[in-house]
Amino acid sequence: MTVGLRISPRTTSISTIRTSRAGVISRSLSEVLPSHSVFWDHLPMTTGRLTVDDVDALVVGLTLLGSGGGGDAHAFRHVLRRTLAGTELVLHDPAALAEAPVVAIGMIGATRVLTEKLPSGQEIAGAVGALARWTGVEPTALMSFEAAGLNGAIAVAGAAELGLPLVDADLMGRALTRVDQLSFAVADRPLPPFAMAEPSGQTVLVDDVAPGALERVARTAVAHGGGWAACALGPVPASLAATDACTGTLARALRLGRAHEGLVRPEPEEVAAALGGRVLATGRTVEIARHPSASFGRAGVAILDDGGAVLRVEAENEYLLAILDGEPVASCPDLLCLLDRRTAAPIAVDGLRLGDDVVAIVLPGPPWWRASPERLRRVDPRAFGIDCHAVLLPDPVGDLP
Repeated sequence: MTVGLRISPRTTSISTIRTSRAGVISRSLSEVLPSHSVFWDHLPMTTGRLTVDDVDALVVGLTLLGSGGGGDAHAFRHVLRRTLAGTELVLHDPAALAEAPVVAIGMIGATRVLTEKLPSGQEIAGAVGALARWTGVEPTALMSFEAAGLNGAIAVAGAAELGLPLVDADLMGRALTRVDQLSFAVADRPLPPFAMAEPSGQTVLVDDVAPGALERVARTAVAHGGGWAACALGPVPASLAATDACTGTLARALRLGRAHEGLVRPEPEEVAAALGGRVLATGRTVEIARHPSASFGRAGVAILDDGGAVLRVEAENEYLLAILDGEPVASCPDLLCLLDRRTAAPIAVDGLRLGDDVVAIVLPGPPWWRASPERLRRVDPRAFGIDCHAVLLPDPVGDLP
């Protein structure tokens, strides 16, 4: 069943607009959308190329951009190897597509549920196809709405499987928690229509709703459905992605992953230098306090540094704020990462355990969020209910590692 929901901004009442049988949901997107191979063959301006040999590096880079959250991209490694086998995927600069319609894709919900309620492989096609039928606009290309963690891997796999160009831009530039923190929402661009395709086969489409209400409706639908859903945002001109999105994130993930591959039992300062950041602390976790909040679960982590200082890390789905001996030293939207001291592997918020020997580092966050105080306000610690201003690294010079 495909259900369209229109939510009035005045009354917030929900009314069913259109219902149809799900026969088309399980069909390949190629049956819904025409081929864009001619357009694809002539696209200029690329930011990189992905092959099967890049999968491991890409996954590590996406995990680093997750800043402790974003879901486990490792779960999609086999999918990426299968879809990229014998081919390469070009990462396109959005400026090359001019006004061509681009659709942002990803997933929403509990990423851990993916290991229990497995995807059928048709969810992304279902969400993108539902949008095409609803709007009458056929996407020329796809992009990720969060090119970090699991969602970054899903966008690569989705574009490769559907045969559509992949734009190297996303709406977060790292992992963030809420739909209303997408860059389009911050730039006052409309997010709906918003399609969600659940693994059970039903598709929900929401239209005419503000970003905050969309976050609530989407979470409610997923909570009462299968625990997660593939999703797609309404098509936008690629020119908007060039100005109101974080560009080059997938290329950065690949660079980070390749730099990480070169680390062999490195010292903490070597890790930070290779990844373009700085060390905050090196030591063992001595306290992890997990507790619920009004939205998502929260955690406070204490790390006893080898030199005797105490680093306190506040986290929600991602690591948000680092406080060294009572002084804030780093925060979102910069990337706080806790790495295994022996292997330098990133450790997720929900994977951290007492006694873990870690290196805490901070990497530069996406430049898009630094460009204005209004943007920064939407993703700094105060946006997560923590009374602290953003504490950021100096503006990076040149391309980010």
